[in-house]
Amino acid sequence: MALSINALKGKRVGVCVSGGLDSRTIAKVLTENGVEVVAFTADLGQPDEIDINDIRKRMKPCGVDTILVDLKKEMGEACFEAIEAQAMYDGGYWNSTGIGRAVTVRGLVAAMRKQKCNVLAHGATGRGNDQMRFERYTNVLAPKMDVYAPWRDPELLQRFPGRTQMAAYLAGHGIPAPAGQEAKRYSTDGNMAGLSHEAEDLESLETSMTIVKPTMGVWPMEAPDKPGKVTIRFVRGRAVAINGKEVDPVKAMVMANELGGKHGVGMKHALENRIIGTKSRGVYEAPGMELLGSALRFVYQAVLDRRATALFQSLSKLVADQIYDGRYYDPATQAARAAINVFARNATGTVTVSLYKGNIFFAALTDCPASLYNEADSSMEASDGLNPVSSQGFAEIQSVEARMMAIAKQIRV
Repeated sequence: MALSINALKGKRVGVCVSGGLDSRTIAKVLTENGVEVVAFTADLGQPDEIDINDIRKRMKPCGVDTILVDLKKEMGEACFEAIEAQAMYDGGYWNSTGIGRAVTVRGLVAAMRKQKCNVLAHGATGRGNDQMRFERYTNVLAPKMDVYAPWRDPELLQRFPGRTQMAAYLAGHGIPAPAGQEAKRYSTDGNMAGLSHEAEDLESLETSMTIVKPTMGVWPMEAPDKPGKVTIRFVRGRAVAINGKEVDPVKAMVMANELGGKHGVGMKHALENRIIGTKSRGVYEAPGMELLGSALRFVYQAVLDRRATALFQSLSKLVADQIYDGRYYDPATQAARAAINVFARNATGTVTVSLYKGNIFFAALTDCPASLYNEADSSMEASDGLNPVSSQGFAEIQSVEARMMAIAKQIRV
């Protein structure tokens, strides 16, 4: 049964906050109603936060203390796991928000338990995906912890039907609304994997995606006129060096975001299918994921045979859907990831790519011992590879089935 604000009295509530208008409103309303509140925020390397500690300052006037949980290392690892699985959702965009929620809830639930919180509250709306992700991850990671969703509480929805009412409420308590709320034409959620932009002006399909001002880079038309070359070394599906510099997952994401963003890489548009059945429009930035993911794809192309590729693609889609649906820790996801890891064992190689105005061009693949590619076999010229005459027998065997299907009138054109 859904919790209402009146049922929270006497409980210690951990509120997931970002420091925005919704977070401040929820925190203030709860404290005003006599609820014991502790605020929590996850440091996921958000590129849209100049100083993550500013969230504490923004929340302080609401009468709550904010615990900052550093999850950058965990987020970097999650990015690598998504890249290894090539886990992209509708329209081929990297689901940065989905994987970020898996890391966030896991980290914050652990922190809330230490603070003896018995309820997790989140500010996700009742129309989106995040409400389901926050709730389900809490259910599977802390089944005895209750979840409070303010924007599914009829009392709060009636009191605060929109952002105007929230800003007025905070102003009545001497708390200014976050700067720039009225001027912004869309909402943004971010972590080191990327940024997702949606809502407000972007809800109209007559509004161009280019109203978004990139935070992690530039639009391709604003990128340098000279291509940029990047070399990435992969070992067992993981980037270990970029342009000759050793990297761990966090360093790799920071470098790849900078290199890809500079050249307008990773800007995507999607009309995605939400968990609850509606469609949502989003504009996504994920330059680092796109750069590392594309480079790893070139290695996979060299080391996976046809059947392995087909199975990999099926597993990849499953993992992508599970991330989107808030099911990253489910057995099906972990089984698929374990299978993908078998393929990734052979994904060792050095890839060089050229970045130019939003594009990633293959330049070279070297030091790839498990590569199945043989120039002599695939050459159209005379070579010591596959003997063209040998293909005659294969063609004749295939012709038996083809002719029988025609004779049996199973082929109709």
